[in-house]
Amino acid sequence: MDTTELEVRREDLTSTSATALIGALNAELAERYPEEGSNHFRLDQEEVAEGRGAFLVCYGNGHPVACGAIRRLDAEVAEIKRMFVEPGSRGRGIGTRLLTVLEAEARRLGVTRLVLETGVRQPEALALYARAGFIRVAGFGEYAGSPLSVCLEKEL
Repeated sequence: MDTTELEVRREDLTSTSATALIGALNAELAERYPEEGSNHFRLDQEEVAEGRGAFLVCYGNGHPVACGAIRRLDAEVAEIKRMFVEPGSRGRGIGTRLLTVLEAEARRLGVTRLVLETGVRQPEALALYARAGFIRVAGFGEYAGSPLSVCLEKEL
């Protein structure tokens, strides 16, 4: 699948596609990080409501293949959450395309800095974010002090 064939749609967190992708993401993270308390899954619908953020689903050939969210933390900063590309669709530039759309949404929200948390056992995610210009920063919020977390930021 070529990324030009992708359709990116804003969706409700409770949609069938969102629920399936988030379930797959949570299962993968639980497998990579089985330690008690090592997963930070919280994202609420109001955090991705119009004007505050967005939850996006990428469709390839009509099937949901990826998701990601952005939530504004304050007037200048937004956080990227729940980035996931189904394993069978990886390596095709879908994550890069989704990240580009999320960055555009951040600009639309008027923020000037993006932050995110990923994990030490996710080399694919770390590589994606490095290619996109994110740099490592100290842990923030619920991730401060988490030895398995890698926090990143990017000035827009």
